[in-house]
Amino acid sequence: MRNRTRPSVRRSRVSPRTHPAPGWSGRTRGGAEDVTRAAVRCALRAGGKGPGMAANRLERGLRRFDRWQQTRRRPGFVVGVVKKFGDDHGGQLAALITYYGFAALFPLLLLLTTALGFALHGNPRLQADVLDSALADFPVIGDQLRGKVHSLQGNAVAVAVGCLGLLYGSLGIAQSLQFAMAQIWNVPGVRRPGYWPRLARSLLLILALGLGLLLSSAATAVLAGVATGPLDFVLGLLASACLNTLLYLACFRVLTPADIHWHRLLPGCLIAGPVWTALQAFGGALVAHQLRHATQIYGLFGTVLGLMGWVFLGAQLSMYAAEVNVVRARRLWPRAIVQPPLTEADRRVLDAIARQNRRRPEQLVESSFADEPPPVAAEPSAAKDGASAGEPAEGDGAAGGGENGHPPGRRSGFSDPQGG
Repeated sequence: MRNRTRPSVRRSRVSPRTHPAPGWSGRTRGGAEDVTRAAVRCALRAGGKGPGMAANRLERGLRRFDRWQQTRRRPGFVVGVVKKFGDDHGGQLAALITYYGFAALFPLLLLLTTALGFALHGNPRLQADVLDSALADFPVIGDQLRGKVHSLQGNAVAVAVGCLGLLYGSLGIAQSLQFAMAQIWNVPGVRRPGYWPRLARSLLLILALGLGLLLSSAATAVLAGVATGPLDFVLGLLASACLNTLLYLACFRVLTPADIHWHRLLPGCLIAGPVWTALQAFGGALVAHQLRHATQIYGLFGTVLGLMGWVFLGAQLSMYAAEVNVVRARRLWPRAIVQPPLTEADRRVLDAIARQNRRRPEQLVESSFADEPPPVAAEPSAAKDGASAGEPAEGDGAAGGGENGHPPGRRSGFSDPQGG
């Protein structure tokens, strides 16, 4: 008789704790799943001390700060200036200005002493006062430079040729400043001035700096003659702050495109002038502290390093002052710290950076994003006239097109909500 007894099947009982949680992607049950869940529970009990969870907490904190600063005017403006400085590679521009400024410093000082020797031949005291006023921009280091700068000697022709050579060799600082301002204002390459206009601007900048130096020396002499008591220091600081502000305004006017109004350049100058005055007054202690250790180790090279550091500090201050003008004139805030998503200001800045790479009049540069409609093609007549889509004026608007002076469906980094 056939045995019809079915073979016994051993069924494993699954504990309720081993059932997959909602959203669990694994298909297996048993030991591996239990080990994984136990590891997750241990990590949660540990307070999320793993590197991934720490990164998530950092990102959440940044996003909370990002949302807060985007809803506040002043913090949002500060973040916008810092972001624009990074987008324009402001640190590299400041380093470029420092290099050419350091190379032009001694030729300019030699040229100044030579000019003073001819202009103030019978007044050596006034010559010393003007030279001291120029060297006052370099605290502590100026005392070491004072005995190493002498005027050119010889007949008039030799001195004239030497002065022209010194002037041409010192124009690198003016050229680098023009390039930096063009980058900060996102001027397309096709609209930037040629060699001779740049040379004329460089000479005008050197002239403005010279006049500013003479005015500073005259103001210092007047205050020294009429002010008495403890008000001397305060009155001197106020006068120096006003003169430095006017000097910044004059230099920015020379360096920036001509169609940008004076009042667009004033906010950054109102910041840079007093800050540079404070650095002149109180930065001597910082420079002396740095040079005390650097000179012991590097000797004469310590003075060179201190001089380069001081010039770099002034270059960074000038770049931030220019960025303040651009961000305020074009309302380039609020900016997003953590991206995506991009804000409207982010898109306009990226558009401007893309379009400033236009080098030829027949070249068309378009910029768009994946989450917006494609740009409208430029008409041939506009391209022929050199006013193609997306190329507005350098500072205060554009010619032709849709809203804000630009073609419909096209976002421009040069739009100016404030108008002219």
